[in-house]
Parts: sequence; C-alpha cells; structure tokens
Amino acid sequence: MAGVEAVKRGLGVPVGSLTQLSTIRLGKRTDGRSPLIKDFVPLAGLNDLVFGGWDIYEDTAYEAAANAKVLDKDLLTQVKDPLSAIRPMKAVFDPEYIRRINGPNVKTEGTKMDKAQMLMDDIEQFRKKHNCARLVMVWCASTEVYHKPAAVHQTLKDFECGLMKNDPEIAPSQIYAYAALKSGVPFANGAPNLTTDTPVLLDLARERNIPICGKDFKTGQTFMKTLIAPGLKARMLGLSGWFSTNILGNRDGEVLEDPGSFKTKEETKLSVLDQILQPKLYPELYKDFYHAVRINYYPPRGDAKEGWDNIDIFGWLGYPMQIKIDFLCRDSILAAPLVLDLVLFMDLAQRTGMRGIQEWLSFYFKAPMTAPGLYPEHDIFIQLMKLKNTLRWMRGEDLITHLGLEYYD
Repeated sequence: MAGVEAVKRGLGVPVGSLTQLSTIRLGKRTDGRSPLIKDFVPLAGLNDLVFGGWDIYEDTAYEAAANAKVLDKDLLTQVKDPLSAIRPMKAVFDPEYIRRINGPNVKTEGTKMDKAQMLMDDIEQFRKKHNCARLVMVWCASTEVYHKPAAVHQTLKDFECGLMKNDPEIAPSQIYAYAALKSGVPFANGAPNLTTDTPVLLDLARERNIPICGKDFKTGQTFMKTLIAPGLKARMLGLSGWFSTNILGNRDGEVLEDPGSFKTKEETKLSVLDQILQPKLYPELYKDFYHAVRINYYPPRGDAKEGWDNIDIFGWLGYPMQIKIDFLCRDSILAAPLVLDLVLFMDLAQRTGMRGIQEWLSFYFKAPMTAPGLYPEHDIFIQLMKLKNTLRWMRGEDLITHLGLEYYD
C-alpha cells in the first residue's frame, strides 16, 4: 500500500513489477513490437486502486508501516495521509492456527459461519463506501499450522455445515476465501496454507466463475532456487545436496518459530527442487540428493532476511564442485510488487472470463496450484513464458514458441 502510494506520487519506481515495467514481445523478433505489458492488456491503473483489509492489530496502515521499519521514515511521511486513512477491519483469527501472535482487533461473536457472513458484510460495505466496480482479495497474513484436507472440505454442503458447527478443520484463511468467493471476489493465496487447495473451494470458484491462484509468494531463497536449479538441469550437472537456512526478524519469522507453521512453509520450500530436477527421469544426476531447509527467528535482522545456501554439485566424470549463496534480501520489498501484479492480473482474469485455478500466474508462487493430478511447473523461465503467452492469447496474438526456423527458410 505504501509503495503504490509512493509510486503514484513519483517518489519511487515500481521495481520488480511486471505489470508496471516489463515489456512483451509480439510477433517475430524482426517485427520490433515490444510494448509494455500495461499498454498491451487492459490493466487497471494505479490511480484506480483503493486498499482495505483486516488485521488483528488496530494500527492504521501508516502506523503499521512505521512499526515495521521497512521503508524510510522520510518516504513514509510523504504518504502519511492516505495510509492513515486505512484502518483495518476486525479480523477472523484462531490461535490454534497461528500460535505465536495475538491481537485485540478480532471478531469474537458467533460461529464460523457468522464470521464468514461478517466478512461478506465487510466486503460489501467496502465496495459501497469506495464505489468500487471490482474487488480482489490477496491473503498476505501469517502462515497457518500444517493441515490436510478433511471430510469437511469435500462438498459445499459439508463445508457450510462445518462453518455452522465450528468445525476445527476449517482454518481462518478458508473462511476468508469462502467469503471472497461467495462475494464474487477473486482470491490469491500468498501463504503456503491449505486454504483454497480443497475440493469444495476449487469447485465453488469454478461454479461462480471466479479466478483463484496460489500459493506462497516466491520472493527470497526459493526464488533463487528456481533461477539456479533450471540452469543445473539444463547443463545436466548433478546435485548431491542443497542445504538452505534463513534468519529473519519480522512477524513472519516469529510465527514460523512454531513447528506447525514451519511445517506448512517447509512443504512448499522442499517441493521446488524435486519438480524442477525430476530425479525419476535423471537418477544418475539427482537420485537421493539431500535437501534441507531451516528458518530461524532473529529479531535484530527485522525485515532484512538473510538466506544462505550451500549447494554440492558434480560435473564431468562425477567430479565435485560447490556453489554458495548469501542472499541479503528484504522480504517485504520483494513481496510488494508480486502483490500488486497479482491484484491487476487477477482482475484482468476475471474480466476475461477465466475461472478457477490460474496456473499462468505460477510465476509468483513457491507451490503453484494446478488441476488435480497435474504436477506444477516450477522453472521460473517456463513460468514466465506461460504468463506472457497467456497475455498474447487473451489479445489474439500469436504465441511465442522460440522455434525460430522461419528466420532461416
């Protein structure tokens, strides 16, 4: 929110945002047609955006940004007025799902169904107050404890009965997703939670013609893995082991100190290499490689996360080599442009008539959602090609295959 307000005022550049900075090639390389994406497809403009949300703390957006200490004080002061006007609505919260933090700004009355209805009321009031033509909801909250689909997640009847009976298998994120879908609002899951990865919410999205996508923003260490692992595989270099550890001191790090929340995060972080390297197809190179991920809460680091990777590889005749990475990154700085892009692309998807899982937005996620039984594509370069080809398809342009034989006929 603060970043968009800064960009709107000319106080910064939206670095990291495809929708704002990236171009898209159309036709042959010799045609010289490479417009900005935002000029090629009808995206909403930044001046059309209005922000709102829920939080367990009562701080305004300005107070929350000041407390987080991600942005410089001088910059925040220049966007204080619009941020101070954004006050969080009371959140749906369950300490059984997020265990290491708590706050006073929560909905406490009624069943889970009552809370879902309160969220739907919040959505409608926000829509009317700001005269919004369309809405998009993005889950940017903490990682919930690990859980798997249960009986209550199978059908709409089961799920709504579970809401009325306060079924413990229904997580807060799923109440938000249900409220969004019932309100006709596209939903993107930025955390590794189960959330919409259940038969009931997948079916509900398709039945109501609403786009959904997820899950878990691909920002720091996993972003690096999706850059490097495809390169190793492309050159047929082997992998013996990949050890990853992180330190971060923001609220995300605090929540991930809980073993249940870490288990949810670990599942998405560990899945990336298997899908990219395909050890069953290349057993000589990748069978039984060791992969471990650690996350440590270290308050002095704040939002400036540090990710270390030790990568043991081998080359010609099996001779060993090593790659070491120390990525000193800023968690929120990397995540912010992803959220902006998802808002704009999900809105575009809905206006285009797309529904259900939006696999073309896998580019933004650690654990991309796919159709049941279909393995996810984690290679970031293939993901980007898929995203841009989807935009070309939307506008009736030829898809780019990179075959290129026409240049040599």
